[in-house]
Amino acid sequence: MANPTTTPGYRVVVTGLGAVSSAGIGADAFTATVRAGTPTTSRITSFDTTGFLTHQGGEVHGFEAADWVRRIDVEQWGRSSQFAAVAGRLAVQDAGLDDFDFGQARAGSCMGTTSGESAVIEALVEDWVEGSLKDLQPDSISKFPAGRIANAVNSELGFTGEAQTIATACSASNYALGYAYDLVNSGEADYMICGGADSLNRWAHAGFYRLGALAEDVCRPFDENRAGIITAEGGVALLLERYDDAVARGARIYAEVLGYSVNCDAKHLVHPDSGSIAECIRDAHRHAGVSPDQIDYVCAHGTGTPTNDSTETAAIREVFGEAPPPISSLKSIIGHTMGAASGFGALICCKALYEGFLPPTATLQTPDPKLGDGLDFVPGTARPAAPKIVQNHGFAFGGNNAITVLGRVS
Repeated sequence: MANPTTTPGYRVVVTGLGAVSSAGIGADAFTATVRAGTPTTSRITSFDTTGFLTHQGGEVHGFEAADWVRRIDVEQWGRSSQFAAVAGRLAVQDAGLDDFDFGQARAGSCMGTTSGESAVIEALVEDWVEGSLKDLQPDSISKFPAGRIANAVNSELGFTGEAQTIATACSASNYALGYAYDLVNSGEADYMICGGADSLNRWAHAGFYRLGALAEDVCRPFDENRAGIITAEGGVALLLERYDDAVARGARIYAEVLGYSVNCDAKHLVHPDSGSIAECIRDAHRHAGVSPDQIDYVCAHGTGTPTNDSTETAAIREVFGEAPPPISSLKSIIGHTMGAASGFGALICCKALYEGFLPPTATLQTPDPKLGDGLDFVPGTARPAAPKIVQNHGFAFGGNNAITVLGRVS
């Protein structure tokens, strides 16, 4: 069993997982694709990519929220909110609480995002440009506030507690996990859904393109020939509850949330800082009551850009020395899901702890020698292993860093 968190309060565990992604719907389908090391990006169909050199995206094809939800009217919610609601429903089902009356409990949600309801906003802007403000439909306007992403989860699951949406971009899901952990750990909440959701959109694709950060065909984190990210979408949810409650009801426990840390250095708009990341890792270790030598695996932010990968590995070396634990990146498989990215990382960390494997960097062919020796990026497919404690990275523009630490419960 992992060391209990040093933070006073209740032990917090993950008992339910939900995923909506290009790699599959449901935590088991998602995990099977990840373990096989099968990239799931494809040519974008949700918007016109004419004029771009890059046409690939991690799109969730054939997604119909109405096939999965029970309470909400999907016509009243944007695509990101639908992702969140379905992921939340799947996490509750996975936890064996699908028929539980959450209205009788202190239950809430905290979800991360980068772009909010980007597809809704783009449609509204198009209507405005082609007509006037008078042409904007009230039903569409009501869908676009980013806060509706967490509201969709509460509405679908009958939660009456807090519904918090955190918009710290690509680190947002880790922020949400830390926030939800605090509420359960302190006793303010009995159950919390946390994670993130974002939908594929033209403006984010264009923004990364203008930055020169888009790969033309494949995202290759840590590879000598890496060229950037592949934009993607999806929704992910983790159900947190108290350890004692989970044991009492005979729940399957994927992992314990041991601790986390967040910081914001604000040194540069788009360039991460290795020193700030290293300090965030150290703070997460202190909060979790673990030491670097106890970490068995790092789920990296791993965007596949030259800047991120070199900065992230430098920070890892600063903390772990010249023999760090294995490191890999999910973005080699599903692309960059923005606000949901570190939530998918947390999900696969839970599965790795529970099932016994290390997730792969699927597209790695030639490790970049400039990153130095002694780095194990788990190339190709998943590797059988028995990790006990793992850490999950999430970084964002503006220097928003978030690290979560999870442990196996035996």
